Amino acid sequence: MATESAGVDLVSVVTLLGAAVVAVPVFKRIGLGSVLGYLAAGLVIGPFGLGLFSDPMAILHVAELGVVMFLFIIGLEMEPSKLWAMRRDIVGLGLVQVLLCVALLGLVGVALGYPYAGSLVAGAGFTLTSTAIVMQMLQERNDISSPKGQRIVSILLLEDLAIVPLLALVAFLAPGGEDVTLMDRLQGVAIGLGAIAALVVAGIYLLNPMFRLLAASRAREVMTAAALLVVLGAALWMQLGGLSTAMGAFLAGVLLSESSFRHQLEADVEPFRGILLGLFFLAVGMALDLSVIADNWALVAVSVAALMGLKSAIIYAVARVNKASHPEALERTVLMAQGGEFAFVLYSAALAVGLLNAENNAILNAIVIVSMVLTPLMVILHDRFKSAPVISTEGLEAPDGLTGSVLFIGFGRFGQVASQPLLARKCSITIIDDDPEMIRAAETFGFKVWFGDGTRLDILKAAGAGTARAIVIATDKREITTRIAKLVKHEFPNAAVLARAWDRAHALELIKEGVDHQMREVFHSALALGSEVLEVLGIDPDEITEIAEGVKKRDAERLALQMTGDIYSGKSLIIGNAEDIAKARS
Repeated sequence: MATESAGVDLVSVVTLLGAAVVAVPVFKRIGLGSVLGYLAAGLVIGPFGLGLFSDPMAILHVAELGVVMFLFIIGLEMEPSKLWAMRRDIVGLGLVQVLLCVALLGLVGVALGYPYAGSLVAGAGFTLTSTAIVMQMLQERNDISSPKGQRIVSILLLEDLAIVPLLALVAFLAPGGEDVTLMDRLQGVAIGLGAIAALVVAGIYLLNPMFRLLAASRAREVMTAAALLVVLGAALWMQLGGLSTAMGAFLAGVLLSESSFRHQLEADVEPFRGILLGLFFLAVGMALDLSVIADNWALVAVSVAALMGLKSAIIYAVARVNKASHPEALERTVLMAQGGEFAFVLYSAALAVGLLNAENNAILNAIVIVSMVLTPLMVILHDRFKSAPVISTEGLEAPDGLTGSVLFIGFGRFGQVASQPLLARKCSITIIDDDPEMIRAAETFGFKVWFGDGTRLDILKAAGAGTARAIVIATDKREITTRIAKLVKHEFPNAAVLARAWDRAHALELIKEGVDHQMREVFHSALALGSEVLEVLGIDPDEITEIAEGVKKRDAERLALQMTGDIYSGKSLIIGNAEDIAKARS
C-alpha cells in the first residue's frame, strides 16, 4: 500500500516537472515568457483541464516557499545601507499606494452591491500585488537592480508588511470583532515588533558564527541544509509573530548580505527557489476555477476590469506625483496591476470569521488569478507597442565644413580609448556620434563631439571625410560598422579606413569591404592578459614578447588563409596553426 502511494506521488512529481519542461521553453520561444508558460501548464493539468490534480491549493501552499526563497535571495542583494537609502520609496511610494488602493478598490464591491465590510476586504486583498510574478518578470527583464526596479521592490516590501494590519482589519470587521480590545491590538503589534527585533539580533550575533563553524566541517550538504534552515526558520518565526513569511526570509537575507558566506548561500538556495517558484505558478494555473468563471463570467469580467483599471490609475498617479517619467510610470502600472498571492491569505481569513461566504471567496480568488494570468500578456503588449524613447537633441551641434586629419565615427568605450594616442600627439581629429547622452557626457570631460549619423553621406562630407587622411569607424553595432565601411571606401578612396571589428567573422567581412586595417576588440586585450599570466608564472619578459609576436603572426596567417580559401565555417573560434588550416583546405 505504501509502495502504491509512493508511486502515485512520484507520478504527480513527474507530471509537474514534465508540464514545466514542455510548456516553459515553448512559451519563451514564442515570446510569451516563462510565467505564462507555467500558468498555462497548470491550467492544462489541473482539475479544470485534464484533471490530473484535484487539490491545487495544497500545492500552492507548499509552492509559496518559492516566493519565500526569492525574497531571501533579493535580501542578500540588499545591504542594510542600501535598504536605508530606499526608506523614502518604501514608506513614501509604498504607503501612499497601499492606502489609496485599500480606500478606493473597496468602492468597486460597493458599486456591485456587496456589503461595505466584504467590499473593503475584497479591495484590500487586490491591493497586494503578486510579489512572485513581479519579481520574476523584473528578473527576466534584468531590472531588479535598476533604479526603477528598486522602486518597485520598495513598494512590494511595504505591501508585504501591510498584510499584518490588513489581517487585523479583518478581525475588527468580523461579527463581534469590535469586542477586541485596544490592549489586544497593541499586544499583536508588540509581538510583531518583538519578532522582528529577535530576528535582527539573531542575524547579527548568531548567523555568521554558525556558518563559520559549519564551513570548518567542510560538509557541503550541511551548509545547504543550514541555508534552508535559515530561510525557512526566519519565515516560520515571522509567521508565528503574525507577520509575512516572505518578509522573514527577506530580513534574513538582508542580515546576511554583508556576510562572507553570501555567495555560497545564494548558490545553495537558488535551485530550490527556481523549482518552487515554478511550482507556485503551476499551482496558480491549476487553481483557476473555470466552473466559477463560467457561472459568474459577467461578474468576474466586470470585477477584473474594474479592479485592474482602478488600481492601474492609482499606481500611475502615485508614480507621476513622485516625479517618475511617463514610460516608467506606465511600466510600473502594467507590472503591478494584478492581485497577488497574499490575497488568498486575506480572503481565507475573512471566510473563517464570516465576512465572506464560500461562493464570494471562490469568485474573489478567481478574479485575483485571472488578473495574475493577464499580467504577462499585458507586459508583452506593453513591450510590443511602447513608443521608442524620445531623446532630446537640444543644444547639440551638427558638423558643418569641418576639417581634420582623422575622422572618428563613434565615440563609445572603443573610440574613447583609440583616440587617446592621437590627442596626446596633438593630431587634428574630428569626432561624430549619434548618441546625445554620450555627447553630453563627453563634453563634461572637455571633448568636442559633433552630433551626426555616420551612415549618411552628407554628414560624412560635412564632418570632413573628403579631406581626412584616415577614417576610424568605432561604432558599437556590427551591421552599422560594415555599412559605414562600404560607404566610405566607395566615396572616399583616398582615406585610409580603420575599423573596429566585433569578432573574427566581422573582421573577414570588413576585409572583404576593403578596410585597410581592422582591429578585433578582444583580440589584443586578451593577448595582453595571456602575456600577463605568463609574467605571473615567472616567464622571462623577452620570451613573453616573442610568444605574443608568434601568436599575432600565426593569427595573421590564418586570417589570410581564410580570405583565400573556403575553410571559414562561420565560427569565431579557429584553433590550430597555419599548417593545420592548410591541410584542412586540401
